[in-house]
Amino acid sequence: MCNNSWVSVCFRSLSVGTKSGYRLFSVTSVDKMDCIHEGAECPDVYIVERLFSSSLVAVVSLSMPRRMNVYHFKRGTEICNYSYSNNILSVRLNRQRLVVCLEESVYIHNIKDMKLLKTLLNTPHNPSGLCALSVNHGNSYLAYPGSQTIGEIMVYDTNNLSKVTMIPAHDSPLAALTFNASGTKLASASERGTVIRVFTIPEGQRLFEFRRGMKRYVSISSLSFSSDAQFLCASSNTETVHIFKLEQHSPSRDGESPTWGAYVGKMFTAASTYLPSQVSDMMHQDRAFATVRLNMFGLKNVCALSTVQKLPRLLVASSDGHLYIYNIDPQDGGECVLTNLRPSLSLVTCPVISSSILFPGYSEDGGAEKGDVIPEHEFAEGPVCLDDENEFPPVSKQTN
Repeated sequence: MCNNSWVSVCFRSLSVGTKSGYRLFSVTSVDKMDCIHEGAECPDVYIVERLFSSSLVAVVSLSMPRRMNVYHFKRGTEICNYSYSNNILSVRLNRQRLVVCLEESVYIHNIKDMKLLKTLLNTPHNPSGLCALSVNHGNSYLAYPGSQTIGEIMVYDTNNLSKVTMIPAHDSPLAALTFNASGTKLASASERGTVIRVFTIPEGQRLFEFRRGMKRYVSISSLSFSSDAQFLCASSNTETVHIFKLEQHSPSRDGESPTWGAYVGKMFTAASTYLPSQVSDMMHQDRAFATVRLNMFGLKNVCALSTVQKLPRLLVASSDGHLYIYNIDPQDGGECVLTNLRPSLSLVTCPVISSSILFPGYSEDGGAEKGDVIPEHEFAEGPVCLDDENEFPPVSKQTN
């Protein structure tokens, strides 16, 4: 549903579907949320995806669930619309590609002219429309379930329109997928929700494994990397959000006196070679670096890591229309502290949260800071130039 930073991030965006249309917000501080745009072109919006800080937004409504409308919302014009053979379950986009996911097929469009480039037919049954598209258009990889019964991940190159690899990630079906900002790492969780794994892309090698919990299976609703890929957060249908730290544990240097913890660690490592694989795996799984205890339970929500007012924060948006912002200690972790945004949440009175939150590295006002952001009119390496309306002539299309 929604998608994703700790280093020089200037743009924090929240897109929300409503009964009357959709709203786009920018989170500029912990106690202020600016409404950028309110669209009323169609009611009951359940998918709204914005292309970074540009004016392009893709919308799908419950009244026409098989049709995607693409708008230039600052000009108030429709760029195009596409109709599909079945209900649209998710939409993903970057500066190069726009991807539409149906239950058993995936459509890949060129975002410059909206031309349909490739249709992946007879994909494994995917009732939730689970997929992830790298926001880095140079590594424009798409990930989606490769099996209905086990947690296989198909990685597809949307630039070259070719399959890259199949990753045997989990024993049970997939529940969540996300790429890091550079498209070089992919995180996944299964329907059991107990273990989260991170893989290298495009190789598909397991890099990290984190244990969310052991006592109960949960439904992971979202995964999100920080912009530097040093942290990964995971939210679920429980009251706890976990933040994991992606760090390799290096061995002690020669001459150092081994600590008691290091000694015990070596004992566990040696013992794990004689134990069943399930027990051995648990010994090598890292626990959460930081956690958040929400005051809600059972609601669908999305989480993201960002920098707000120069401090690292965790943002959690829930399906009842609330946005929570928490402070994070990047050094020591632990329990995160809720900030004072909650009294302002009357701004969000929407029943459905259905899109991207937090695309790192892009500025709302189009200005650049220290080379870390790319203004809307400077897509130097990419095909999109939304200042020129001729880039997107209004057309209407229907897929077969």
